[in-house]
Amino acid sequence: MIRKLIPFAALVSVVAAGACSDNSLAVQNPNSGDTKRVLGSPADAENLLGSYFKRWVVGMYGSTGDIQGMANIFSLENMSSLANNCQNSHYPFGTSVNYNQPSGNVCTGENQRLYAILGEVNRVATSFLTAQAAGLTLGTAARDNRDAAFAEFLNGVAIGSVALWYDSLGVVSVGMSTQDAGKLIGYKAAGDSALLHLQNAIDLAGKSNTSSDGFPIPATWMPGPLSYSQAEFIKLVRTYRARIRANLARTPAERAAVDWAAVVADAQAGITADEDVTASTTAGPNMSGWRSQYDSFSTWDQMPPFIIGWADTSGNYAGWIGQALGARGSGGQNFFMATPDKRFPQGDTRVAQQADFKIQSCEVPQVGPAYSCARYFVNRPAGNDQFVGPGWGFSQYDFARFHGWVQKGDAGSARNGTTPIFVKPELDMLQAEGLYRQGNYAGAVALVNITRTKNGLPPITASDATSPVPGTATTCIPKVPQAPNFNTVGCGKLLDALKYEKYIETAFTNFSGWFLDERGWGDLPANSPTFWATPFQDLQARGYPLTAIYGTGPGPGNAPNSVAVGPTTYGW
Repeated sequence: MIRKLIPFAALVSVVAAGACSDNSLAVQNPNSGDTKRVLGSPADAENLLGSYFKRWVVGMYGSTGDIQGMANIFSLENMSSLANNCQNSHYPFGTSVNYNQPSGNVCTGENQRLYAILGEVNRVATSFLTAQAAGLTLGTAARDNRDAAFAEFLNGVAIGSVALWYDSLGVVSVGMSTQDAGKLIGYKAAGDSALLHLQNAIDLAGKSNTSSDGFPIPATWMPGPLSYSQAEFIKLVRTYRARIRANLARTPAERAAVDWAAVVADAQAGITADEDVTASTTAGPNMSGWRSQYDSFSTWDQMPPFIIGWADTSGNYAGWIGQALGARGSGGQNFFMATPDKRFPQGDTRVAQQADFKIQSCEVPQVGPAYSCARYFVNRPAGNDQFVGPGWGFSQYDFARFHGWVQKGDAGSARNGTTPIFVKPELDMLQAEGLYRQGNYAGAVALVNITRTKNGLPPITASDATSPVPGTATTCIPKVPQAPNFNTVGCGKLLDALKYEKYIETAFTNFSGWFLDERGWGDLPANSPTFWATPFQDLQARGYPLTAIYGTGPGPGNAPNSVAVGPTTYGW
């Protein structure tokens, strides 16, 4: 057996930039005296590769020090008055920009974290594949193909995730020197690269087998309740490919031009239940990011009414929409709604809703997948109300779906235990959108009704794009702002119902999925930046002068076509 070592010298600067704070997954410096521990044998190389799905999870969900906080503010998934992580400097409805200059940049760490850590994942996975191309073998074809498939999967989700958020990125590919920073390519080319890597993962997995040294993926590589057999691994790859393919779009025109037939095919062949990960604050992956912070019931978070108000049957949302933006919440009035949707607290008064769902009921160790609170949202105690920041963000509601996991995990230890990182309804709604865009309204209706009826809403029965959802002007859900003035509400149609289910079912389950959807749907508040620029650190390392470093959003000097154009679908 020919034994080759993976040359990881180029990882030193990347790991230092992105990994040092995540001690549970720290990688030894290859230039240190302990290099042999990491590079001593093919088994060591495989062990390092096997730790990098957890590293990807940490990059996506392991910290609040990233762009997700800003994106959630832009997309109205959250409202916070705090300056922490650049939240209150990124309110929509103004001239907020994604500043990217080195000087005076308080968002430096947030802007570059995802880019740096996922770039590290790309580097490690590609170095492994390069070593394989040069002769590295783990001893059998089954194991070699399994490991190569895993490396290609890591490349696909790392490159693809960065491509969703940044305008260009440095990508390393097989055969590049470890000293090569990688070619800087635009997000569309990077997206194509990600899709190719994911196809490679599928093809290589198909060449492996279920012998003792093939599939399933070792449990320590992807900790969770599911064993990733060859079939389950391919389902997962296709699931992420559906997300990346659909969400690369940055305008309604680009979203319409997505290969929706391919999205539908991947969704139909994807996961059949939530993808859960078993988080660990000591062994990794550590998921102490925004999912935990938005569960704090403080100035960190409250749910603005723009989207959750679609469920209201009390008339308060209609009154709220009828006000000018600056008048909403005036006088310290926060938004109250009533709805039969069981994902919200039930009752026609605040006292009734607080009695219906007490958040303390979730402060116990969870059984099974740790997101089993009775409601997704809670009407907080009145003493915790916040009236700081723009009035349009004031509401009585906080996100609570993962409260049990945040507080007690699976066995009484906070944030240790099973939690989802890709929920099945997201995949269902990707498929439903594809079917809708292909004119298969009946297929879309069937998927929308899965979570709709389970949560107490009447099924949609009309299989077309124009009929209103069931109910009266008072009882229908969702009800949405109506053109041309957007100061009245009316019963939504099938596409609105699809969006509503996706909003409510995916809130805080992934890396600001609301932002990605709203960008493509044309629902992101006008004048919001639609992506982030390549971090200045990478541009400077490539020799770009200060005059060539740019930001995104409205204003001179920022990237062209980086601003959401209004009016949006619902007048934001």
